[in-house]
Amino acid sequence: MREFIDVTGKTEDEAISKALAQLGLDRDDVSVEILERAKSGFLGLGSCPAKVRVSYGPEEEEKPAPVVPASPKTEQPKKDPKPERKAPAPVRQEKPAAVESKPVPVQELGAEVDDEKAQAIKKFLSGLLAQMESSAEVKVYLPEKGRYKVILEGKSLGALIGRRGETLDAIQQLTSYAVNRTGGRVRVQLDAEGYREKREQSLQNLARKVAGKVVKYRRSVTLEPMNAYERHVIHTALQEVPGVTTYSTGTEPNRRVIVAYDREKR
Repeated sequence: MREFIDVTGKTEDEAISKALAQLGLDRDDVSVEILERAKSGFLGLGSCPAKVRVSYGPEEEEKPAPVVPASPKTEQPKKDPKPERKAPAPVRQEKPAAVESKPVPVQELGAEVDDEKAQAIKKFLSGLLAQMESSAEVKVYLPEKGRYKVILEGKSLGALIGRRGETLDAIQQLTSYAVNRTGGRVRVQLDAEGYREKREQSLQNLARKVAGKVVKYRRSVTLEPMNAYERHVIHTALQEVPGVTTYSTGTEPNRRVIVAYDREKR
């Protein structure tokens, strides 16, 4: 049975982070419902903290309806066949609940950076790309403190992306390890040909489509295995959708998101 805790914070993200720290769980291990949004007030007056409900634990499975044994049939005398009747008009089915489509915002990266970490990123990637016989150009940006956005530019970069971005993920992990092993940990996000944004948009569309089916049929849907980033996209896309909740199950690399019907959010 699912359990939950209610936590407050200055912002929704802070409240969620406090809950995860308290539970010792990752974001994709829980489902989040925003109970109250943070309000800044005026000149500090009337401010209100954010309040979230974080649910965790195994999802309660619906018990199947009991099977009623059929009563024994008595043999009936044969009757003359009835004249054929026209089939009734099809009943119009209710469409799945529509979920507003929100396009992925274009991120402003600003100017390229050339600090110590950026130089380490370029040096490592240049050597790795040379070994892979790729002439891709490496550009490094710093959209926010502690997070480096690395863009690979060039022609025919499909080999660097790989199936469902698996090669791109592997290069990103190697780069992150290489630049963080000397201390001063930072996040490294690698992209090529806008793959990340396209994949995120695709996952958001998938999440909305599945949510509509879950609400319509009131049945849980298990998605294909995804990495941590992709699961996070699904969780975030459905965080405030009425009637559904999300959580993850399984172990890497076959960890999956389950989109479940939630009567309490209707």
